Amino acid sequence: MTVGIRHDDLRRRNRGMVIAAVRRDGQPSRTEIAATTALSHSTISAIAADLIAEGVLAESRPAEVAALKRGRPQVAVGLNPEAATIVAAVLSLNSLSASLIDYSGVTMREERRKLATLDLSREALIAETIAVVRAVVAGRDTRRQPLLRIVLAIQGITDFAARTMLWSPITPHGDIAFSDILQAEFGIPVTVENDCNMIAVALRWRNPERYARDFIAVLLSHGIGMGMVLRGELFTGTQSSGGEFGHMIHRPDGALCRCGRRGCIEAYAGNYAIWRNAHGIREDSVVADDISDGDIQALADAARAGDVAAREAFRIAGEAIGFGLGSLFALIDPAPVAIVGHGALAFDLIEGPMRGAIARTAGGQHSGAISFDTVPDEMPLIREGCTMRALTFVDQEIFASGGVGRAGVALPPSLA
Repeated sequence: MTVGIRHDDLRRRNRGMVIAAVRRDGQPSRTEIAATTALSHSTISAIAADLIAEGVLAESRPAEVAALKRGRPQVAVGLNPEAATIVAAVLSLNSLSASLIDYSGVTMREERRKLATLDLSREALIAETIAVVRAVVAGRDTRRQPLLRIVLAIQGITDFAARTMLWSPITPHGDIAFSDILQAEFGIPVTVENDCNMIAVALRWRNPERYARDFIAVLLSHGIGMGMVLRGELFTGTQSSGGEFGHMIHRPDGALCRCGRRGCIEAYAGNYAIWRNAHGIREDSVVADDISDGDIQALADAARAGDVAAREAFRIAGEAIGFGLGSLFALIDPAPVAIVGHGALAFDLIEGPMRGAIARTAGGQHSGAISFDTVPDEMPLIREGCTMRALTFVDQEIFASGGVGRAGVALPPSLA
C-alpha cells in the first residue's frame, strides 16, 4: 500500500526545508540550497519567490561572493530581519533579562535587572517578568516587525508542555504558569524552558560537528544542571523538563542540598557546596545563597597554590560529578560532554577526580570515548538557545505553513 503525502503537507515540508537551509547557512545561493535540501532547482526557485514576496526572505549579492566568483554572480538568499521579532528572556538567581531579536537573529534591544529573587513575593516576581518583556518590546514598529514568540528560560524544573515553572531554587514559589501569564499579557505564544536545555540547543547550533546526535551539557554554577540531546532530540521527561542531574543522589542521607533533600550531586559540587567543604562548615548547615563567582575563583586560585582544604573541596566536587556521569553512561552510550558555567574555570581541579570516578563505574568501561570541552560563561548560551528555539518555531510553525510576513501574520488556529 502506497501512502501519499497531501499537497499542503508537501508544500509546508519543502518551505520548511528551504527556510531551515537559509537559517543554517546564512546567505546561500539557490544552488547551495539545492545541495543542502536535495530539492530541485525549480522547486527552490518557486518557494524562494513566494517567501521573498511574503517578506520572509530577501535577495542580496554579497561583495565577497561576487569577488570570488567569475561571470554572473549568484544571488544569495537571506532571512529578512523585518519579517518578525521574538523575545528571549532568562530568569536566574537574582537576575532577570530579556532581549528583542529580529528574524535574522540580531539583537535589537536588551533589558537586564538585578532582583532579590529569593525574597520577592510571587506577585512581584510575575510583575517583574512582565515588566522586563514589556520594556524590550516597547516602541517597535508592529506593522513591520510583528512579535511572534516569547521563550523564557528558567533555572529549575519546568513541565513537559513548557508552560509552567514547577520548582526553582531561585525562589520559594512554585507552580507558576509563566507561559499562560505572559501569553495573556502579550497575546502571542510563549514557552517556559529549562535553562540547561537551552544551553544544549545553543551548543548544537554553534558547533554541529561536535554537538550533533548525542551529547551532554553540564552546568557547574551555584547549582548543577544538565541538558541532553539523545538521537538528535532534546531529552525531556514525560512530566517535566528532565535532566535534573544535580539532584541525583550521590550519597544517601548525605550533605544538605538547597532543594531540601540530602546527598544530591549538587550538595557536593555546587558553588555553595565547594565553599562549605573548603571552610569546614557542617554538611547539614543551611546553604549560602550569596557565594559569588569571584569567591569560587579565589578558592580555585588558593587550591592551585596548595591550600589543602580548598583542593579537597574541588576533589569532592569532581568525584560527585564523575560518579553521576558514570551512572548515566551505564544507561546511554558515551557522548561528548560540555562543562559550562563559571565552574569550568576550575576544570583543571576537578577533571582528574571526575575521570577517576567515571572509571570506577559501569559507564567507565568506555571512558576513553568521553571527551570534554569547557565554556565558562553560560548566559550567552542560554540566551542563544532561547533565540533559536523561538526563531525555529517561527520558521517551521508559521512561515513554513504559509503565515504572512511583514504585512501581518496569520497564525495557525492552534496558536491563536
